[in-house]
Amino acid sequence: MSRVALILGAGIGGIVAAETLRKLLPREHRIVVVERESTHVFAPSLLWYMTGGNDPATFTRPLSALSAKGIELVTGEVTAIDPANLSAEVGGKTLKGDALVVALGADYAPEAVPGLADHGLNLYTLAGAGRIRAALDAFAGGRIVVLTAAPAYKCPAAPYEAAMLVDAYCRKRSSRQRAEVAIYAAEPVPMPVAGPLVGDRIKMMLEKKGIAYFPGRQVTQVDAGALHFADGTAAAFDLLLYVPPHRVPAAVKAAGLCAESGWVGVDRETLETRFPHVYALGDVTAIPLKMGRPLPKAGVFAHGQAEVVAKNIARAWTGRGAAARFDGHGMCFVEVGGGMAGLGSGNFYAEPAPAVRLRAPNPLWHAGKILYEKYWLYRHF
Repeated sequence: MSRVALILGAGIGGIVAAETLRKLLPREHRIVVVERESTHVFAPSLLWYMTGGNDPATFTRPLSALSAKGIELVTGEVTAIDPANLSAEVGGKTLKGDALVVALGADYAPEAVPGLADHGLNLYTLAGAGRIRAALDAFAGGRIVVLTAAPAYKCPAAPYEAAMLVDAYCRKRSSRQRAEVAIYAAEPVPMPVAGPLVGDRIKMMLEKKGIAYFPGRQVTQVDAGALHFADGTAAAFDLLLYVPPHRVPAAVKAAGLCAESGWVGVDRETLETRFPHVYALGDVTAIPLKMGRPLPKAGVFAHGQAEVVAKNIARAWTGRGAAARFDGHGMCFVEVGGGMAGLGSGNFYAEPAPAVRLRAPNPLWHAGKILYEKYWLYRHF
């Protein structure tokens, strides 16, 4: 009997789920992926783009390449999801599956902070990274501020990497003496889920580079040249680079998939939702940890979760293979500039707190990130 796996979203998690299912399932079963964008952007490379290290052609690929692998791609916006019927509305049409995988990620909501989008540049989009690159090229001196506009966001290392890469960019152009670089963070410490030792290491890196660090600052409004915080303080800037607030996609919220966290609740090992045959993975989910914070939103977790979901769907449909479980392990490179990177890795499901280690920056980890970018794009496109 032919079945359909309906996958909503073609980010890292959606792509891995689709390709893994295609490998494990006989050809009579269909794999349908819905994505509003036509191009895949390998997001970790945006930091290099904004500081002049690459161009979009090196880290973007057309999603139409999935069709050559026997995956059906539907380009369009998901406007409604019916988890009870394993279906979704796309472009006025109803798509139905025998299993539904929600991998729609997190939407950005810069409008949640008045003035943020008007006076700052978004670190997390391709267009924003391009504008940052142009702004840095034209920068003659002043105060560059990196801001996290809310305490929870995907890629927890990214704003700290951004500050250090901006520092390195200014040094390379011999303009660092005319530039002050600072980071204002809504979170109390860098990468809080990774633990205090990792946070202290990041703070030491920032201090060594002369980057001022201001934690626990929740921005409430942005004016031309000034940030305003909930504690009544303000901070000046000449160039503002921000991580936007995140929110769950509207169709996901309306579908009744969200838990008290405001994100999709799932079984932490199988990624099953409360609806039969409906799974969710990656940034659209919130998985609570024993230490009181959720599992970070990061591509490495979406990748691992996608493999688990795909293997379990294939097992249910074919009766072959062992049951898979997501174990909470993950790693990420931490770019620090000057051709150097650190490596953070560990078990985020460890209790009572995640067991995470940050290895000291060196050229090998930087080379590892370059190779991984090339591997990801070659392997999947």
